[in-house]
Amino acid sequence: MQKITLGQLEVGRVGLGAMTMSAYYTGAGQFDEEAERTIHRALDLGVDFIDTAEIYGPYTNEELVGRAIRGRRDEVVLATKFGFISHLGPADRGLDSRPENIRRSVEGSLRRLQTDYIDLYYQHRVDPAVPIEDVIGVLADLVKAGKIRHIGLSEAGAETIRRAHAIHPIAALQTEYSLWTRDVQAELLPLVKQLGIGFVAYSPLGRGFLTGKIRSLADFAPDDFRLTNPRFSEENFQANLALVHEVESIAADAGATPAQIALAWLLTRYENLAVIPGTKRVERVEENAAADSVELSAEQLARLNNLIPAVGERYGEGDLSGINQ
Repeated sequence: MQKITLGQLEVGRVGLGAMTMSAYYTGAGQFDEEAERTIHRALDLGVDFIDTAEIYGPYTNEELVGRAIRGRRDEVVLATKFGFISHLGPADRGLDSRPENIRRSVEGSLRRLQTDYIDLYYQHRVDPAVPIEDVIGVLADLVKAGKIRHIGLSEAGAETIRRAHAIHPIAALQTEYSLWTRDVQAELLPLVKQLGIGFVAYSPLGRGFLTGKIRSLADFAPDDFRLTNPRFSEENFQANLALVHEVESIAADAGATPAQIALAWLLTRYENLAVIPGTKRVERVEENAAADSVELSAEQLARLNNLIPAVGERYGEGDLSGINQ
């Protein structure tokens, strides 16, 4: 596995997003033994960068990851996130990055992950009620205490990133980025390159759509988050299949799978970019890891660069208000 750096943190450039093992997608929480085997296989393949968060479950995903990496902690670059759960109240507060809440959050994550340090600790979403300088100040104290080693931001806007980085080096920005979500290329990707911040692309397979495996909304359980996503509305779903067909065509030409093509394209965008495709199946983590060795021709890259944009916003209206802040 080729390595890249997120700030000063070295990771394999193809990681593993653990969220869907426990939350939001069809089958979440039903196959924990297979999910643990998937994490073990990932580590065997050199996929050392594992991403989770306290909100996934909530809590159960961190517990799953903690069980799976027991005895193999030194093989893992472990990332988790805080900020969607208030441990201080009120229960309906929503985002909470108050200093005391961060301190409580990190202790809970350390306990569930069965570790005494977290390699990369992200603010999951920017809390508009708490100045980012206060947030980073607390995280910098946690770095000094050895409880976390590097600081990350998720779905933060350009001005927030600049202000945060001025207080303490930010190792990584985690934001949705894929062949069907390319808006980061306008401002955020150039900014992190300028500042020497790594980039972590979540949902790099378009929430599974770019794999070509999803052909109907009937493939989803009624509680699958994607049924609330505008890109998966009945009308947009059919329109977006045209993008998948083009990826499939390029994959056939390259002798790879559509998922591998989608990941390989992202890995050309920035030398310090990691992808964290999510899966709970061994065969999928094997497929995704193999994207590390896929080489795209100039013609294939040009075709991918010129793909038609996806139809529909990447989040519903309520969720959109919390990104790029």
